Amino acid sequence: MTLPPKPDSRPDKVSLWRYVKLFRQDILSAQPARLYRAWMAEFKTPFFRSYLMNQPDLIKTVLKTRPNDFPKSDRIGEGLRPLLGNSVFLTNGETWKRQRRIIDPAFEGGRLRDTFPAMWDAAEAAAERLGTREGQVVEIEAETSHAAADVIFRTLFSIPIDHHLARDVFDEFKTYQRSQPILNIAAFIPLPRWLPRIFRRDTRSSAAKIRQLITTLTEDRMAKIKDGTAPSDLATKIMTTVDPVDGDTFTTQEMVDQVAIFFLAGHETSASALAWTLYLMATHPDWQDRLAQEAQQIDTCDFSVMSKLRLSRDVFREALRLYPPVPMMVREAACPEEFRARNIKVGSQLVISPWHLHRHERLWDNPDGFDPDRWHTENGQKCSREAYLPFSAGARVCPGAGFAMVEGPLILSRLLRDFSVEAVDTRVPVPVAHLTVRSKDGIWLRVVRR
Repeated sequence: MTLPPKPDSRPDKVSLWRYVKLFRQDILSAQPARLYRAWMAEFKTPFFRSYLMNQPDLIKTVLKTRPNDFPKSDRIGEGLRPLLGNSVFLTNGETWKRQRRIIDPAFEGGRLRDTFPAMWDAAEAAAERLGTREGQVVEIEAETSHAAADVIFRTLFSIPIDHHLARDVFDEFKTYQRSQPILNIAAFIPLPRWLPRIFRRDTRSSAAKIRQLITTLTEDRMAKIKDGTAPSDLATKIMTTVDPVDGDTFTTQEMVDQVAIFFLAGHETSASALAWTLYLMATHPDWQDRLAQEAQQIDTCDFSVMSKLRLSRDVFREALRLYPPVPMMVREAACPEEFRARNIKVGSQLVISPWHLHRHERLWDNPDGFDPDRWHTENGQKCSREAYLPFSAGARVCPGAGFAMVEGPLILSRLLRDFSVEAVDTRVPVPVAHLTVRSKDGIWLRVVRR
């Protein structure tokens, strides 16, 4: 069977200028093929050293055992600050710890049951929209983006995507995506803090518009909290949570920063994962039929149905393995270190790449193949513990990981209950990574009602 699409790798040796150019276009095809076998690889530039690590025990050291010694690198975040400000995605140290103390309670286990009706309504709305495209060839990423944004607004602010402010944020974010490169020059050349960063005018303008719209939503919610009319959703929970250390809640500006990353992380990543999962179903009709049969159990809004969607969960996990929405994470060495007989200097960049780790030829059986049954094998279970990082790991694990693992299988099953998706032979998607792993020219599928 044909393997799921995977981008070509670059030649092993290229000039720094060529590498920067390739990296800004797509960080996946900018990497050499040897990274799918290497335990550790060193990259040299005139300004810093970077080390890509695939060895599980080294990754455990960086992410879980000693996270304070390897804080998040500022380099990747340089290009996102106009939108994300000082959000939990970009901060380190005490600021980050305070933000997580306030945010984490909103995503604890019991909250999933509370937010499930909003996810259910978003899934129903997604199925209704797809029904209007019956018989057509559809760019499915646009559909999954719409659905994921709907989930975010329903669970966060108790408003559907059709609400005018939600729609305006969603529309403006599409403009932002088109203008925002994954990196700006500060990612490659260390710049002093006082030097102004240069961003494209349309990037900065879109970010400002999105933040203003989010500010309006946040200020409106704060007013409702004060007068006792706020719904009990994620925004209310986060905005009323008091930091047990300093006794304060988020200010309006702090909340705007967090909502921006909730939208970026919760919408962009979920949309990517769901689109690739639907493509894999289109190219593996036997699995699609099995999921459709399982999905017939979905008939009422009852959280207990999630325990019945076991195949859907396995398929979604496999899609996250093959197409992790966040393909690379970068940490910085805050102290001298030695890894694999290499002296790691302070300031070195440590790259952990779920994209390469999830397809590592020395770790996974059939690394490039689609096999949802792998999660029940000895190799799959071992790798799921040691070499599977769709939501990062350790202290900085995504607080919405459990949220995503309900949202993805639910929407996937709900759509496949009523529709089948078919691949278009002439439009094979090519994975590229900008903000997340998407397709270069979209993912086009034919939608047919069952």
